[in-house]
Amino acid sequence: MPMNVWILVAAQALAMCTAPFIVFIGSIQGRLLAPAAEYATLPVGLVVVGTVLAIKPATWLMERVGRKRVMLLGAVMGIVAGVLGALASWSGLFSLLCLAAVVGGTGLAVVHQYRFAAMESVPSAMAGSAAARVLLGGLVAAWLGPEVAGLGSGAAEQHPFLISWVGLAVVQGGALLILGVGYRARGERVQEARPGGGRPLREILANPLVWVAISGAAIGYAVMSFIMTATPLSMTEMAGHDLDDAKRVIQLHIMAMYLPSLISGWLTRVVGIPLMMAAGLLAYLGCIVLAASGISFHHYLSALLLLGIGWNFLFVGGTTLLPGGYRDSERFRVQGLNDIMVFGAQATAALSAGAILSWLGWGGLVMVAVPFLILHGLLMGIWLLRDRAPDAVEAGKSDGAA
Repeated sequence: MPMNVWILVAAQALAMCTAPFIVFIGSIQGRLLAPAAEYATLPVGLVVVGTVLAIKPATWLMERVGRKRVMLLGAVMGIVAGVLGALASWSGLFSLLCLAAVVGGTGLAVVHQYRFAAMESVPSAMAGSAAARVLLGGLVAAWLGPEVAGLGSGAAEQHPFLISWVGLAVVQGGALLILGVGYRARGERVQEARPGGGRPLREILANPLVWVAISGAAIGYAVMSFIMTATPLSMTEMAGHDLDDAKRVIQLHIMAMYLPSLISGWLTRVVGIPLMMAAGLLAYLGCIVLAASGISFHHYLSALLLLGIGWNFLFVGGTTLLPGGYRDSERFRVQGLNDIMVFGAQATAALSAGAILSWLGWGGLVMVAVPFLILHGLLMGIWLLRDRAPDAVEAGKSDGAA
């Protein structure tokens, strides 16, 4: 792999910490500061709102000034989020905590573009492996984010989580340094064609392959975020588990999200994307069955491990499939649309998790995911049938000619 890919792996390991950091403490600190219990998970959902709002500006800027400058800006936004979170902890203002979450989400919008930068640094046959390799940085983030979050969570803390947020700002500063020193912008493909070049978006979206790619990532992310966001609150407030148990489940879940990246790029080439996505759907169904069957520590852990594996297979599969649906001059438009839909779905899921958990309980919450898994299965079926139809027609013509 080129050095740029490894630089992106290292930067992802630090810059992605914002996600597990806020997933772990967002609902807990939100419960401390929010005016009502229903708003406890709002900071977690607002991270994704910030991501959605920043995707279009981020891809627009990358098309015009190059990826590196925008990556550096994203790391700066991560630092600002840490500072705002520390001020929220100091002042006890829920609104400031929500602002920190939104700003942190804008930085993550840039981090999510790392995978496309890596795919463009290698030959097309290795694109899936490059994207999966970058996601491996999430393994470090899975451990580091909650550990940093736990620095200021002691019962004796006068300002809970203040030190945690300062630690997040320091980690984001490390990502800024790695990108600034290590990432090489030489060879970046910036604005090869006029902005907005290529086919009309309606024509691009007429291809079922594009919808399968988007739905794999979007439904994969939404279901994962929906269940993961509710997990710490469900474990600590409803099932009676302590904070350390919740932290361990979240850490191992996020590791399960990224550890399959060691082989998922290889799987896209060897078993194919359809089978890999089907395995992701099966992992999600296993997660739902386990989660609905009990609230012991091992029920939560087993369910969240399967949730992580399913997310990886669907997200890597969708990301790898997407370039097959656009031309080079269309890549920024389609990548931006893809991420808006992916993280828009995630935002909706994360924002609704707290309310649905309150209304339906843990068992009811996980069952809400089932129709969306069925929807992705139907989209895959349409794509595969349409994809094979031309082959059947050609085979019929050949037989007639014979």
